[in-house]
This record gives sequence, C-alpha cells and structure tokens, in this order.
Amino acid sequence: MNSAIYEGTVMHERAFPRKHRFTYRVYYLWLDLDELPLLDRTVRGFGSDRVAPFSFHSRDHGPRTGERLRPWIERALDEAGIRTDPSERWAVRILTMPRVMGYQFNPLSVWCCYDPTGAMRAVLYEVSNTHGEWHHYLHPVSDLDASGYAVHVYDKELFVSPFIDLDATYTFRVRQPEERAAVLVRERVPEGEVLKASFVGKRRALTSSNLWKEFARYPLVTAKVTGLIHFEAVRLWCKGAPFRRHAGVPVPIHQITAVSPLPPRD
Repeated sequence: MNSAIYEGTVMHERAFPRKHRFTYRVYYLWLDLDELPLLDRTVRGFGSDRVAPFSFHSRDHGPRTGERLRPWIERALDEAGIRTDPSERWAVRILTMPRVMGYQFNPLSVWCCYDPTGAMRAVLYEVSNTHGEWHHYLHPVSDLDASGYAVHVYDKELFVSPFIDLDATYTFRVRQPEERAAVLVRERVPEGEVLKASFVGKRRALTSSNLWKEFARYPLVTAKVTGLIHFEAVRLWCKGAPFRRHAGVPVPIHQITAVSPLPPRD
C-alpha cells in the first residue's frame, strides 16, 4: 500500500524576542484517500469515518463539513488551474495525525497530489490553531530544489501563535514521503526569521501491530501535542515574550489561498 506510518521528531526553535527551543517524538499517518476503505477493513483498530481507537474522519479536514474529501480537493485543484483536465484521476495522500481514542488535533497536515504519471503536482498545507480555526495554502509543484524539496512561500493568513503577529510570511519545504518524510517551516516577520519548525520521520508499514506499538511509545499523541503547545507557551511567556491576544471571536476560517497555475506541460 501507499499508506504508511511515519515515526519521528518535531522541532520548534524561536530566535527572538526570546530564544526558545524544544523537540518531542510523535508519529503521523500517511494516508492515500483511495486506500481508506481497505485500511478500514484490514487494519484492526483503524477506522475511516467511524469510531475506532485510531481513526481518520472527513470532518477533521478540508472544509470540516464531513463531505467527501476527494471531490473537495479536486474542485480546489481545478479552480486554481492546477489540474487542467478534470477527467484525470489524481492520487491524493495526506500526512496527518489520526484521531486517537476519539481526540484529534493537527497543527499542520500536508496533502500531496499526484497526476496519472505519478508525479507530485500540488501540495496543500492545512494549518490549524487551538481556537478551532484553520486555513489552507495550495501550491502547484513545478520543480524541486537541490535537496529534493518543494518550496512554497505564503503570507500568513491565520492567527496561530500568541507570540507572533499576523504580519509574517511562511516558507514551507516538503519532501515527497518515501523512506523518510520531512516537512520544514520557516516563519519570517519584518524584523527577521522568528521561527523554524520541522517534522522528520521514518517510514513504517501501516499495520495494526505497528499502530499499537506507536500507541505504547506515544500514548494519546494528539492530546500530547495540544498539551505541549500550551505548556511551551507558558514557558515562553515566563521568559518574558510579549503576548498577543486573538482579536475578536474565533470563527472557522477555511478559505484556500492558492497561487498562479503552472504553465502547460510539454
């Protein structure tokens, strides 16, 4: 199967106004949307759009309405001019944490879209905050840098950290998950680069046995991530970092920020 588990390390490092760095171990699932029914039937403990110890729910991603995700991402690709032939069936895979014992939170999920030749043609970055808001950044992939990463730059559109203003830009770098997965994020404000964050993980087969091994190593991993976000925020506040309150009443933000389409293929 294309679907897999990636076990690895998350790193965050802030440069100013107070230096702050931490790492922790987690695991992500790499899920091919077309394989979800098979995974639901064959991987004990995993469920697709149903209650299970480990589960993937459509309502946790995309527009958060519970609608089927493939038509949603296909519409986004078509409207952005990235998929120029709507009759083509592209593979869609997502790097994300599952619901674990019913609880789910993902600061960042990464969708990779592949054309019929198997080439990665688009990446959608799904950013969420702890206020129940989210935003999508969609970008075509035309080429890779010297290290094999797709590199994308966006203006920040969503309040995420109480220590960084909205006046910022992201640089996302993602490597197509194979034996290893790597996602790197740099955030820059007018004063300079303020944050570096990354996830680097090693591939494991997505089996029931391996899922429970991950649970034994990192129980309730999604709750762990939420808890660590608040714990590290308190540590940063105690260091004297200026705190910024979220303006207004939190409301869902689910627009897609997309860039210009790719030139026609040869």
